[in-house]
Amino acid sequence: MDETEESHGHWDPFGHPLFDGPEARALSRVGVVDIGSNSVRMVVFDGAARSPAYYFNEKILCGLGDGMNTSGRLSPDGRVRALDAMKRFRLLADGMELSGLTVVATAAMRDAEDGPQFRRQIENETGLTVHVIDGAEEARLSAQGVLLGWPGSYGLVCDIGGSSMELAEIGKGRVGRRMTSALGPLKLKDLDGGKKARDKHIRKEIEALTDYMGTQRDRLFLVGGSWRAIARIDMLRREYPLRVLHEYRMDASTVAETVAFIEAHPDHEVLRKAAGVSSTRMALVPFAAEVLQQIVANVQPSDIAISSYGIREGLLYEQMPKVLRDRDPLIEACRFAEAKDARLPGFGRQLYDFVLPLFPDASEGRRRLIHAACLLHDVSWRAHPDYRAETCFDNATRANLGGLKHWERVYLGLSLLHRYKNKREGTRFEELYNLLDEPHRREAEVLGKAMRFGAMLWTLESSAGKARFDSDGTRLLLRMEPDMTDLYGEVARARFKSLAQAMGAESFEVVSG
Repeated sequence: MDETEESHGHWDPFGHPLFDGPEARALSRVGVVDIGSNSVRMVVFDGAARSPAYYFNEKILCGLGDGMNTSGRLSPDGRVRALDAMKRFRLLADGMELSGLTVVATAAMRDAEDGPQFRRQIENETGLTVHVIDGAEEARLSAQGVLLGWPGSYGLVCDIGGSSMELAEIGKGRVGRRMTSALGPLKLKDLDGGKKARDKHIRKEIEALTDYMGTQRDRLFLVGGSWRAIARIDMLRREYPLRVLHEYRMDASTVAETVAFIEAHPDHEVLRKAAGVSSTRMALVPFAAEVLQQIVANVQPSDIAISSYGIREGLLYEQMPKVLRDRDPLIEACRFAEAKDARLPGFGRQLYDFVLPLFPDASEGRRRLIHAACLLHDVSWRAHPDYRAETCFDNATRANLGGLKHWERVYLGLSLLHRYKNKREGTRFEELYNLLDEPHRREAEVLGKAMRFGAMLWTLESSAGKARFDSDGTRLLLRMEPDMTDLYGEVARARFKSLAQAMGAESFEVVSG
């Protein structure tokens, strides 16, 4: 394929797949470790380059920064646990045959009196190099992690750790101004004077931050375990049906209601169990909630999004060439899934060409979802036929996919469910359907049934036919190549009829030629 065909041909608007190119292969099995004030985590990324899979992910809550506000030193117990974790991670990295393991340490290590000594101890006993980064670099890497999941986004990234909180601007795929503060909940917990003193301290610190960063009328992206714990509690309070944290949305009013809910709850132990929050994290939630409420009041964002991507994903993003950074994470992940798991890799693009004429008014965003569904339409074929539809829905709604709003997850899941099943009633997912309005539910059904029918009429070499609505929108017409009409058998006819009914067509017809 020459450059002109690559730029203007049938791969538009998503470009030729890159997941199997040299840039992507160089990013296979990338290992990173983040030594934070509260936890030490190792992640190994693998797979789809622009939207990687988590090959390995383990977190140890060590509490390195616990008590540091008064002692000035790392927690002795935290040091023991963190060193043990690093020794384990080094052995795991060797067993996985990683080419290297990038280790960064943040606020606790950089601020503690014994931080340099502990870094040398880790390096001597593990052979790993520990990079202690400053607050500005921590903010930059966290913001790059957000850009991994939301390329091209505008807004303010707020990353809270145990001992610090960082802010960074993002826009046009770049990180702008950034600033750090000592607003980590471990430090607030040790502050003298109780809640009144904390409120005064938090207000002063955030005013200084916003004087430098300015108000933010775009989106506020929240990164960090304490924010995710608050989001879990918000989901519990609202009885939200989809427990996927990435891209979960809140606004100023829901934040205020959830902070009040946490403060008023009579038993935080009961609350944390119901929300699925660890006891160590729950101890920090009330302090983080006070910070969040003040941030939202000062920054005044248009909306608030939880990001599961942060500093570790930012380290991966750092290694990506621009050609990968600019790609759509959803489409690249779906392409990778098709190449790895589908029976006919490459068929999804042809299926997309077949079904797209049925959606002549689809926006660019909707075409993106249609494309993703077509790429994923066959990746669950190994599931038992009785559960294949539910497996598809589960995979779409709960998979680790970037660049998907929650309603888009349900749209994608519902279309894939209808790829294998005519009816959606009676499944265990019905409460999730309410995240979609009725027009989108109908559209997802049409897409699923179009894929279900189209999958019977195609080979990789050539198309068997083209479907379209008549201009008056009452008749569904399928025009087939003469030598392919035998593909239109009894089952195919039943599926074509089901598609016509879902589209509200008064009649359907197949013509040759």
